[in-house]
Amino acid sequence: MRLTQGAFSFLPDLTDEQIVKQIQYAISKGWALNVEYTDDPHPRNSYWDLWGLPLFGVKDPAAVMFEINSCRKAKPSFYVKVNAFDNSRGVESCCLSFIVQRPTSNEPGFQLHVKKRSQELSDTLFKVTQALVQKVSVTN
Repeated sequence: MRLTQGAFSFLPDLTDEQIVKQIQYAISKGWALNVEYTDDPHPRNSYWDLWGLPLFGVKDPAAVMFEINSCRKAKPSFYVKVNAFDNSRGVESCCLSFIVQRPTSNEPGFQLHVKKRSQELSDTLFKVTQALVQKVSVTN
């Protein structure tokens, strides 16, 4: 199952040329950039590991691509993403986030097993109800 986190996640993977264009857009807005990676992309894991230092005031997309490619080379089986932060309001707000690398092996995917758990709860409730009915009929 394909992981869908961040912008462009429902589209095919971005090429390096498309990544450069997104980085150029972020730089044109004055946003700070960083590169993060993880092997646990669960949606509740919002804390990915930071690659290097945040890239404040970068004017050349090649510098960001260098960091992305260094991370890709060091972590070939990890997810890698780029984040862009806007500090114009006095806080670092994430404005753009997109995955630039996925594991070469099968993606883990996430599924809800609601039906199975729901059936277990239903069975338990049924048993409790039967026990209560038996207890009431015995006392009457």
